[in-house]
Amino acid sequence: MDALNSARRPEPIVRRPEPMTGALTHLTVAGLRLEIRDFPAAAEGRPTLLLLHEGLGCAALWRDFPRKLAEATGCRVVAGSRAGYGSSDPYPEPRTPRYLHREAEEALPAFLAALDIEHPVLIGHSDGGSIALIFASAFPDAPLGVAVLAPHEFVEEETLAGLRAARKAWATTHWPRRLTHYHADAPRVFREWNDTWLSPAFRDWSIEACLRDIRCPVLAIQGEDDEYATLRQIDVIAEQVKGTRLLKLPRCGHAPHQDQEAQVLAALADFVGQLPRR
Repeated sequence: MDALNSARRPEPIVRRPEPMTGALTHLTVAGLRLEIRDFPAAAEGRPTLLLLHEGLGCAALWRDFPRKLAEATGCRVVAGSRAGYGSSDPYPEPRTPRYLHREAEEALPAFLAALDIEHPVLIGHSDGGSIALIFASAFPDAPLGVAVLAPHEFVEEETLAGLRAARKAWATTHWPRRLTHYHADAPRVFREWNDTWLSPAFRDWSIEACLRDIRCPVLAIQGEDDEYATLRQIDVIAEQVKGTRLLKLPRCGHAPHQDQEAQVLAALADFVGQLPRR
């Protein structure tokens, strides 16, 4: 991958999995054992779609969406769990306010190299959307396209209110027990996500300046009832990235692929179908 042949690219990695039909498997990347689900392409010459999960997500929490996306597009679809999520090994050191940049500029290039994917289409939800945008800015020649679902480009008061509500729900509901079904260390997953976003050091976090360096096509999708953000989050992408396609969905919260699955699948299939080939 031309854009990834830089000093920031970590050493690639030791082994590659055989394509699977969506079963959970693992590969080792930079010494960490990471969880993936891999749906093979149904048609030749199609790009690979890489799903990047949200701040409490993992490969399994995409549920049936990757399979449906593979069927709708004919593309190979890969969903991975970042370090510390699902059954993936955690990083040994604490999370910092630059964790999304670390994922985009170091972890994601290594993950792509391990899978031998040069020019992916990145599809990111929430934190995963932010990672996709940072990656596309840092490596503008790498992605064929980027589609983001409820991404974050800066911290809003609505974001902080949603995080405080999540902290209360974590302490007073069965949410911890439910999340334990998906993560080896659910309390750590929640704590790192919630504490980081609510920390004073993260209050001025922004990736708006990165957006102007993105050169690939972008599709930005957000629900009008997003409990963690306003529609300004995707409007700023359209202001900075020429040709950005926006899809604002009514009766939709922070998970468009769950709340309005059919519309999101149709939009993604159309977007992928119009991308230039390499």
